[in-house]
Amino acid sequence: MSPRTAGHTGDFGAGDETQASAHAAARLRAEIADGALAPGAKLSEHAVSAELGISRNTLRECFAMLAAEGLVLRIPHRGVFVARPTADDVRDLYAARRILEPGAVLWGDVDDALNERLRGIVSAALAARETADVAAMSDANQRFHRALVEAAVSRALLADMDRALARMRLVFHAMLADREFHARYAVRNAEVLAALESYDRDRAARLLRDSLGAARDEILDRLG
Repeated sequence: MSPRTAGHTGDFGAGDETQASAHAAARLRAEIADGALAPGAKLSEHAVSAELGISRNTLRECFAMLAAEGLVLRIPHRGVFVARPTADDVRDLYAARRILEPGAVLWGDVDDALNERLRGIVSAALAARETADVAAMSDANQRFHRALVEAAVSRALLADMDRALARMRLVFHAMLADREFHARYAVRNAEVLAALESYDRDRAARLLRDSLGAARDEILDRLG
């Protein structure tokens, strides 16, 4: 867990406690997105509330937020666990991403500044591919897809993407045995970028949809 960043909420009003819960949810969501909390990990109320410096009530509201996003599972009489994505979860995530990301590419603010950022991200992913650094490739690939959605210039859509990417971290645990998985998609992302740099948004969107569909199918095959 991360160091404490929030004060105890015992004396807070309802609005402050809700804000504290949202902040705690953001911290735990980030830890899931960073891979620090693996699927199936149990989240002890005592340990997590002490680490974040929040009350049990605030933490329970935080867990409710994360459960609504599909990031944790609350099991009666057993506790709260980081979710284990199912095949249906994978299909649902990729259905959303195959609309959101190509839509941002087709109709968003894809300009030279964004392409420059994407070049840096792709370069980092391909460099990590050369050294077989799976974690760095995964991180770069995630940043690539998030940057595409930033082109939509919508805080609401970007928040949706952040939630999806946190859930994707849980999905990717199924692919840990395939060390080439993220390498293949680093190359595909480079192809999407090349189409954007050629000002061919239609081709970039098609390549992106194909890439997301291929990743979905590989993960579903692994899940059996």
